[in-house]
Amino acid sequence: MAKGPEKNTKNKALHTKLLNRKKAKLQEEKKEKALRLKTLVAKINQKKNSSESDIS
Repeated sequence: MAKGPEKNTKNKALHTKLLNRKKAKLQEEKKEKALRLKTLVAKINQKKNSSESDIS
């Protein structure tokens, strides 16, 4: 059988590299968002607890 044209592995490698970079960036943003939410919730809970103790 005759071989087809050579595959362009350079573009495929670059594309994979870009996709991996994008995935890593999205994961990092997700972690940062979760951390911000966690600190915000903790801050709100602390404020709520302090206001409840002031009332009691």
